[in-house]
Amino acid sequence: MLTVDYHRLGVSSGERLLDLGCGAGRHAFQAARLGARVVALDAGAEEVAQVRDTIGAMVDAGELPAPEGAGAVQGDALRLPFPDGAFDRVIAAEVLEHIPDDAAAMAELARVLRPGGTMAVTVPRAGPEAVNWALSREYHDVPGGHVRIYRRSALLGRLRRVGLRPVGSHHAHALHSPYWWLRCWVGPRRSDHVLVRAYHRVLVWDIVKAPRLTRVTERLLNPLLGKSLVVYLERPA
Repeated sequence: MLTVDYHRLGVSSGERLLDLGCGAGRHAFQAARLGARVVALDAGAEEVAQVRDTIGAMVDAGELPAPEGAGAVQGDALRLPFPDGAFDRVIAAEVLEHIPDDAAAMAELARVLRPGGTMAVTVPRAGPEAVNWALSREYHDVPGGHVRIYRRSALLGRLRRVGLRPVGSHHAHALHSPYWWLRCWVGPRRSDHVLVRAYHRVLVWDIVKAPRLTRVTERLLNPLLGKSLVVYLERPA
């Protein structure tokens, strides 16, 4: 399930791309399939090991051309282990809301992006996220949880202050907003609840099969209910 539009980000074969806060690696894998030279970075050792294993399996299966085309490293978003301008493209998907000092993380993202390069930043959208917070404190008030809710204007203002220029935005994953409202209503840990399980099966069906019904429905609902805000930026040359 991808949140970033790679065409809008401008990813091309051979370019250097950083996936900050890569998690399980979904955005890193797609960028590698497109021919980018990917570095997936996460603070968690377990996530990094999982991404490395998956990259190895993709190389063995012939999905990626060579192992040197993608890699995963453990690191700190506030002190990225890369020189200035090291990357042509940067993705930071659903990570800034977890970082207390987000201004420092944004400055680091801008630093490692080359002049003329582009970046995609995604965060939970303010409206749907506020519903989650209202329904359940446990949803966000946990170690490593969400520490803030971003309004679009505030997010763009902070990114502008580190030298990035917004060039576009959209919303994504409208079908996931009611799922998380349901999870928060019954209790975030109640993944076994009958209604949660039923809705989850629908989401899996949508992700795996991508039927026209759900794809069209989500596209129509994204401007109103999209769970994620996606902004695209560039570092002026």
